Formats: sequence, structure tokens, C-alpha cells
Amino acid sequence: MADNPVRQMRLVVEVDDFDAALAFYRDVLGLPQEAAFEGDGDARVAILGAGRATLEIVNAGQAAMIDEVEVGRRVSPRFRVAFEVADSAAMTDHLAAGGADVIAGPRRTPWRSLNSRLDAPGAVQLTLFQEPPAAGDAARD
Repeated sequence: MADNPVRQMRLVVEVDDFDAALAFYRDVLGLPQEAAFEGDGDARVAILGAGRATLEIVNAGQAAMIDEVEVGRRVSPRFRVAFEVADSAAMTDHLAAGGADVIAGPRRTPWRSLNSRLDAPGAVQLTLFQEPPAAGDAARD
């Protein structure tokens, strides 16, 4: 199959406090709202853009290793959401001020990214990661 048959991936998160979660992900994290819909009763959905999406499949050993590197102990639920950001330290502080609980502040990983871990509204665990500059980018930073 030459072309990727999947055009978009959406992670659907059911939350208890829709307004608080929307404010956190849209207004604090800064994900742009692409659409919003309301249905019968109290049915509401907001679709937020998050840039390029990938699906990372790991086994229990890899999940444990990532937890050890990022946090120092096993803390991951069955899924967690990772966002690449320009400045993981600043974004960690920003999200903490906006309602997330910091599990572990930014740490340098063996793969050279700077990662932090947070518990966010909607019972979602987040990793923020900042990639190291590419060899040619160092002079521009």
C-alpha cells in the first residue's frame, strides 16, 4: 500500500468537567480549536488541533524504561499523550500554573530530548518533550 490510508488520528477523551478541560487544553496548552458541536441534552465536543499525530506502540518493558527515565519510577497508565514543545521547562511551569500536576520536571533522556511528565485535566497523563536542535540549527538558536 503506497499511500497511508489513515488521514487523521483523534484521541477522544471523556472528561467530567468539560469546561475546565477545554480551558486547559485550548487556552493553557494552546491547542487551536478547529470545531465544536453541541447535541441533545448536555452533549458537547470540541476538536483541538495538535499538529502531526503519531501512534507509539510500546510493550510493558519499554513503558517501564520510559517511566524510569522521565520520572524515576513506574507511573504510566495504559496510555499517555506526548506533546513536542519548543521549551519543555517553560511549558511545564505554564501548564502547572494552569491546573496540571507536575509528576516530574524536565529531564534529559538517553535520546537527548528534554522531557517532563504531568497529570492534566481529564485524567490524562502528559509527557512534554523538547527535541535537541539539529546539527545545523545550533548556530541559529
